Amino acid sequence: MTFDPKPFAARRARLAEQLRSAGGGVAVIPTAPERVRNRDSDYPYRHDSYFHYLTGFTEPEAVLVLIAGEAETKSILFCRAKHEEREVWDGFRYGPAAAGERIGADEAWPNEELAERLPKLLGDQPALWYSLGHDSGWDARIMEALNSVRASVRSGIAAPADIRDVRVPLDEMRIFKDASEIALMRRAAEITAAAHRRAMQATRPGRMEYEIEAELLHEFRRSGSQFPAYTSIVAGGTNACVLHYNDNNQLLRDGELLLIDAGCELDSYAADITRTFPVNGRFEGAAREVYALVLAAQKAAIAACHIGSNFNSPHDAAVQILAQGMLDLKLLSGSLDEVIETGAFRRFYMHRTSHWLGLDVHDAGEYKHMGRWRDLEPGMVLTIEPGCYIRPADDVPEAFWNIGVRIEDDVLITANRPDVLTSAAPKCIKDIEACMAEAQG
Repeated sequence: MTFDPKPFAARRARLAEQLRSAGGGVAVIPTAPERVRNRDSDYPYRHDSYFHYLTGFTEPEAVLVLIAGEAETKSILFCRAKHEEREVWDGFRYGPAAAGERIGADEAWPNEELAERLPKLLGDQPALWYSLGHDSGWDARIMEALNSVRASVRSGIAAPADIRDVRVPLDEMRIFKDASEIALMRRAAEITAAAHRRAMQATRPGRMEYEIEAELLHEFRRSGSQFPAYTSIVAGGTNACVLHYNDNNQLLRDGELLLIDAGCELDSYAADITRTFPVNGRFEGAAREVYALVLAAQKAAIAACHIGSNFNSPHDAAVQILAQGMLDLKLLSGSLDEVIETGAFRRFYMHRTSHWLGLDVHDAGEYKHMGRWRDLEPGMVLTIEPGCYIRPADDVPEAFWNIGVRIEDDVLITANRPDVLTSAAPKCIKDIEACMAEAQG
């Protein structure tokens, strides 16, 4: 996509205004470091989400300094200098001049000058806004800069009196997606839905879980996604009862279900879809009953994603359906109120129904304010992912053993009805069976 600096500049302006309203100061937001995988090999680089949210700049070794004073607001970028020899080995570098122009910074400097310039930028500022404790290496650099300012006290220069967590205002900003973010998340959802359709059509008894994972990754990359948003879960049969299973190395067997939890990352924004379907393409018996139950729970949870509900409303709606279904299927006994009040349903549904989604799969933002679940508002994006996982036990009918089902979609809260970004991935029983039958001729 063509890079547009305006949304990033608007976010910096909003952050600066919030810092001013809290007394002002200087914010220091570094990007993520490169990480060594093993000798002479790094992990694929992924920038820091907070830094990217404010700059859109993807090179390593970069820092944003945002000055929010009464008299001025200034964005200063520190980044790698142009270096023709390193570019031969590692690829293109913008350098400060081009990078500053690209993101719309007021100033840009090579990062070699940060140690000298940062103490001057911190001098006589009321507060330093920084994510203290997030990175020990950066903590040491920040303390060195502060000590340098304090050493100048006899020159009449004061160090910031407060160190405040810049993630607090940024987390609140990141909960509400702007138009550019929603467009990226919608496209990421489309790519991921296409990958799940491809995976369904590639699935049949005798294939390996990793073969289906390869279909997902192929669709992600060929459609322009840079990475998977997280390690894909491709879990056949009993593996679907392991919530974070990712070995993806077992044989797919006739009569079993396959649970796939996978999403792509597009220009730093994540999608997150889970689908569960029969390896042989036909829902039958107990597996069909459990799937229908989870689908009904998800439908109720999505219907609760509206203005006037709070973050916990979809979970409560899903639990009501799931708990009653567990009673109807003889997985549990007692009354509905007892099963919910005692938490007995958690034996088969042990996780929550939602999390925020955005730059991170489990995105930034608080779920409660002052001990109360926060209200759902337009611009929020959350997942809806009820499930049911049934391990073998003496008090569980054998027909239900080793059945694991989860169904997950990404939902944008709007002023009207919930907008299911991932609706293109089949999930109704007839749609899944039709999708798989199409591939089998």
